Amino acid sequence: MLAAHADRERAVDVLRAGFSEGRLQQDEYEKRIERAYTARTVGELTLLVADLPQGPMGMQPTAMAPMVPRTFMPAPVPPPVTNGKAVGSMICGVLTTMTMGLTGIPAVILGHTARAEIKRTGQGGEGFALAGLILGWLSVAGWAFFLTLMVIMGVSSSSGP
Repeated sequence: MLAAHADRERAVDVLRAGFSEGRLQQDEYEKRIERAYTARTVGELTLLVADLPQGPMGMQPTAMAPMVPRTFMPAPVPPPVTNGKAVGSMICGVLTTMTMGLTGIPAVILGHTARAEIKRTGQGGEGFALAGLILGWLSVAGWAFFLTLMVIMGVSSSSGP
């Protein structure tokens, strides 16, 4: 069926709404608008808006609905890269139990450095860095408690009768 001017305007309105909602990127939006104004049939217009909600009662694609051309599909977004220092922080934090706390300080240093880099670059690994920080600080606190206890015992035994 040939498309009327009103059909084109309706498709452009749906595209405009999809763009304003952040469902379309600028270049994709412009391509679709151009194709909407040059479309000859209602089927071509349907393809342009098939992957967008069309008002409060958005049409759900059915098995009979035409597939959206790959041209208009959004580019896949790769997962964020995990920060290497965050992984190192967690490994050092876990190793504190096997090294009697010697890797606690590197875990803390790597954890703080990793969290700063993650905030700056948007990389992944916030959980790894936090786990390394917690385990590292627990190790440092354990050593501080142990050394304080030794100093107190040394002072009390030397000040004896």
